[in-house]
Amino acid sequence: MDLGITGRTALITGGDSGIGWETARQLLDEGVTVVISDIDPDALAEAAARLEAPEGALHHFAADITDVESVAELGRRVRAAVGGIDILVQSAGITGAQGLFHEIDDEGWTTTIETDLLGPVRLVREFLPDLRTGGWGRLVFLASEDAVQPYDDEIPYCSAKAGILALMKGLSRSYAAEGLLVNAVSPAFIRTPMTDAMMDKRAAERGESVDEAIASFLAEERPYMELGRRGEPAEVAAVIAFLCSDRASFVNGSNYRVDSGSVATL
Repeated sequence: MDLGITGRTALITGGDSGIGWETARQLLDEGVTVVISDIDPDALAEAAARLEAPEGALHHFAADITDVESVAELGRRVRAAVGGIDILVQSAGITGAQGLFHEIDDEGWTTTIETDLLGPVRLVREFLPDLRTGGWGRLVFLASEDAVQPYDDEIPYCSAKAGILALMKGLSRSYAAEGLLVNAVSPAFIRTPMTDAMMDKRAAERGESVDEAIASFLAEERPYMELGRRGEPAEVAAVIAFLCSDRASFVNGSNYRVDSGSVATL
């Protein structure tokens, strides 16, 4: 499908692996100039090499979204390399503090909120002038099933992702008349380094293999995931790419769940 975005320019955070990396691959296939960013410069360089993009079509700049100056420097480097951006995909994030509510201290909350909510706020603040220029823009946030179906062992993450949906909806009302469309995608249990780490930990704690840990997690913790498996990054990235496109020209303020039915309500 021709998404109608050949020649556009996108910045994708969290781009060194998982959903962010796969989104970069799909947008490159659509003729988009792509900048990927993440916190580890070595991992980012390796990720860029794996994308095998045409010359000049791919750039990579490390940044820490918890640091205001690092985000500002990212803005300067992106504009020097490609000019302004048309598309921002905010995929960077962490699982954050885990445990029951009474087990999590202020530091656990602060670390999670700094990365998963305030990080996106900083990025949008930095790149909003670009997205408001030219009468066409796309902003896609990665939220989570946890935003609308919280789990008791990761409430800081759930709270941050609920905040992302509120941020998305508010922004969608503020700038649509200028041509900037803002939406979110909410995955559930996708095969990424984040869920790999979760399953490695579960397997070690329960004395199971990783495959057994995945199966028990699906049965005990995600019973409404009707397909009975982890999702693939490409399955999420396809929805993100659509929302970045001209094909989504009447989609604004929406949250697309890519979760195999995990959210149990309408």
